[in-house]
Amino acid sequence: MSSVVCIGSLNVDLVVRVTRLPGTGETVTGHALERHLGGKGLNQALSAARAGGDVALVGAAGTDEGGAWMRTELGGEGVDLRGVADVEGPSGTALIEVDAEGANRIVVIPGANGWLTADYTSAQVARLGSARVALAPLEVPPAAVLGALRAARAAGMRTILNTAPVPPDGLPEGILDVTDIVIANEHEASLITPRSVDGVESAYAAAHALRDLGAHSAIVTLGAEGAVWSTPDGDGHTPAYPVTPIDTVAAGDAFCGVLAASLARDLPWDTALRRASAAGALATTVAGAAPSLPSAAAIDRLVAAHPLEDT
Repeated sequence: MSSVVCIGSLNVDLVVRVTRLPGTGETVTGHALERHLGGKGLNQALSAARAGGDVALVGAAGTDEGGAWMRTELGGEGVDLRGVADVEGPSGTALIEVDAEGANRIVVIPGANGWLTADYTSAQVARLGSARVALAPLEVPPAAVLGALRAARAAGMRTILNTAPVPPDGLPEGILDVTDIVIANEHEASLITPRSVDGVESAYAAAHALRDLGAHSAIVTLGAEGAVWSTPDGDGHTPAYPVTPIDTVAAGDAFCGVLAASLARDLPWDTALRRASAAGALATTVAGAAPSLPSAAAIDRLVAAHPLEDT
């Protein structure tokens, strides 16, 4: 029985490592090309699984070699793939440039991910109705995410929406009304709300605005400044854990997946947030997306080594 259902994209990540990112019209020489598992749905499912969750993934993969490879790798991690449809054609692909400072630039080609519909995702989520938590980013058609979260809410699951990436037309109407927890980074929160986020204080205002739009609770992540949150029981700030980052790819996915897995275990809110923050920090210390997603043991060691106080 799955405790966490993740709805979202599966991508083959092609990562190019460069000394610096090129400007418009400029060519630079890369020094490595790597292939990793990727896609926000896949990353968040894998993050939740490595953190100790029993995880099912709802999405779509192509019938190409990349799709077969992703299925094999995820199956080896214990992720339930019965909700991943086989779609004729190519799988999703992400082209990722990472510079020497760990900054990245990403282009995503949806491939099979674009096939997902509300009918498909809602039926798969309903089939998994005994799960405790449903988690969905927005890297697949927004209607498919909305359908999934509606089905999850109807089944009594706790629903988490990660607003990455914000669709060009904004969030689907009504999606925050079926969202228990919305997670946005500072850039996404600035796009969704009338608040410009540039630090902790402004993040509180954005978190309140996200709740005003319909979400029960809101988290705004701020990278090295930690995460600000607002719930009906109050507001708070969870500091970031001290690490030396080399690659920020999938740090947000690590945060989301570990938060979902922790809440599915009924861990207290502050404990779940600390574990999520630790996972996000650890993910920045390893190159690549899937390779950077930490184990439960690594997360708990970092939390124990640095007892942070929420503010």
